[in-house]
Amino acid sequence: MENFRFIWNGVTAAPYTLFYAIPKANHIIAKGSSVSDDVRFAMASQIVIYMRKHFKTKTYVFGMENIPKTDGFVTYSNHQGKYDALCIYEAMEKHTSVLWERKQASRILSRQICDLIDAVKIDLQDPRDIVTAMNKCADIVNDGRNIIIFPEGGYSQNHNELQDFNTGCFSVNIKTKCPIVPVVLFDAYKAMNTNHLGRVETQIHILPVISYEEYAHMKKKEIAELVKSRISQKLEEIKTQNLSAQALEELADKIMN
Repeated sequence: MENFRFIWNGVTAAPYTLFYAIPKANHIIAKGSSVSDDVRFAMASQIVIYMRKHFKTKTYVFGMENIPKTDGFVTYSNHQGKYDALCIYEAMEKHTSVLWERKQASRILSRQICDLIDAVKIDLQDPRDIVTAMNKCADIVNDGRNIIIFPEGGYSQNHNELQDFNTGCFSVNIKTKCPIVPVVLFDAYKAMNTNHLGRVETQIHILPVISYEEYAHMKKKEIAELVKSRISQKLEEIKTQNLSAQALEELADKIMN
């Protein structure tokens, strides 16, 4: 079992979750569109930051300068575990949606975070639902908002190894012609998908934007291969460097701890 860390920290965070985070989030959600995106973002961020600290996770963030100044982009990232979306969401520092697997999104607290950030829920086993979810993602981008997508779909025990990319999610780019922000997560699985209860360190690398001009002539499969190659190249580079904690701190744009 590789979820003992998640179970233990989930149980010990229960007072915060049950008596503060969920009631307050539900109150904001119930107000609907009368509550601004900034307020919803602030509440979601508060929960995410608390959970990261409770899970004793330090994350080094690289490439903050690569985040587009103008909204309306898609972030594609490798997928390692339950921490991934939360990690990227916090690094973005702005209201960002997530394409979230429907079963995972229905769990306690995940449901509240999903509603706060206008997450798009998807059933990966239902072809019709996949098409509907992709259309919703495209609508979000066309509305001038941002969304995080994990093209590997799910995660198992892949850790720092890439899995096959699902090409269907790149239909969002065909429909919107929006910028692509590739993101590389390293050791992110250690935050919530191990049995280790001590402090852990993870990394997030935000890579240079892939503009529409760069992929305009490509089909979905080719765009998927382009994004995967950028992520794969950086992932192998990180493995080779194997930097010390001190070196990481000196190089990081931001440290979430």
